[in-house]
Amino acid sequence: MNVLVLNCGSATVKFQIIATDLERIAGDTDVRLARGVVERVGGEAIITFEAEGRDPRRTTAPVRDTRSAVETVIRWATSESSGIESVKAVADIHAVGHRVVHGGERFTHSVLITDEVLRGIEDCIDLAPLHNPANVRGIQAAREVFGAGLPQVAVFDTAFHQTLPPHAYLYALPYQWYRRHRIRRYGFHGTSHRYVAYRYRKLLGIERAATKVITLHLGNGCSAAAISAGDSVDTSMGLTPLEGLVMGTRSGDVDPAIFDYIGAKEGLTPQEVDSVLNKQSGLLGISGLTNDMRELLDEARESDDRRARLAVEIFCYRVRKYVGAYMAALGGADALVFTGGIGENSPEIRARVCEGQGWMGLELDPARNEAHTDRREGLISADGSRLAVYVIPTDEELLIARDTVRSVHGVPQRF
Repeated sequence: MNVLVLNCGSATVKFQIIATDLERIAGDTDVRLARGVVERVGGEAIITFEAEGRDPRRTTAPVRDTRSAVETVIRWATSESSGIESVKAVADIHAVGHRVVHGGERFTHSVLITDEVLRGIEDCIDLAPLHNPANVRGIQAAREVFGAGLPQVAVFDTAFHQTLPPHAYLYALPYQWYRRHRIRRYGFHGTSHRYVAYRYRKLLGIERAATKVITLHLGNGCSAAAISAGDSVDTSMGLTPLEGLVMGTRSGDVDPAIFDYIGAKEGLTPQEVDSVLNKQSGLLGISGLTNDMRELLDEARESDDRRARLAVEIFCYRVRKYVGAYMAALGGADALVFTGGIGENSPEIRARVCEGQGWMGLELDPARNEAHTDRREGLISADGSRLAVYVIPTDEELLIARDTVRSVHGVPQRF
């Protein structure tokens, strides 16, 4: 099957086309045919296409909405210039898999999209007002482009964390708030955490039940997860993706009293405070320079910029705190796994996170750590380290494609 994977945002449409089926999933022989992104949807869009084995192609064109973006993708994919041998017509796309940010408590696994499922996703808009509307538009656009007969599957960021026990997902708030409004920890980046836990098992040749790891998804958005017997039992993001680790522009954990206090001091509405915490905080807010960790590390080295150094220090300190907390929650772990743009590509950040962790038996191998960049997978701890440390590049799109195949064939996704 050729699966089109769509990740639709408010003004972007990211895509991949992956050839996979049940046999390829079993043998890890899936083939990525193409990838790309349509940015600035709603105006003169910047479009990047890349077929596997070819150089990326970058162009611009007017793209008025999500449907037009999907049509642009398909027009390119089916053209001779794309170089995709197995996609010559719209009919050569056999299913569409969608990243959907929030599935609430209703969706505990990936599902075939029906009208009822679509209504369920729309019901979760209150929980993810910045993300789910764009995901819904992506589903509707694919229906319009491919017709209602083509199978579509929703893969939820929150689904993997639905195994959290009540003592981990409930907040110490009036219980009726949970009963009435489902105020609780949902967690995000679930597809990433699930994928790297799977790859960890494959690398070691162990069963799901033997998996006891802490996974760190560190990118512009960051989250940690405690995984026991293959299930997520705690995670750092909460009702929304704002809670937890310091991120590119998100604050992570803060005293909730700050909302009213800073609103009164600065004359900000609750919506404006929320915007600051989501879009002007984190690495950007501390440094006053950028949310890009690479640039902050360069500034700290080359200019000895105090606030750049402080932003990096706070970022790493917060990660170390969560690692320690999850070691306690799990009663010890077998491995720490880094993933995400920063986690996969920054030996310096990995070293800082692991610094001073000898008390838990963690000893990093500096040479191995330095060698693991550019999506290289493998062990970076020393041979004598009691806690193993791995770098495992995430591949959410591959997992979405695989879940799409499983859903179409009625095969359970838990693996």
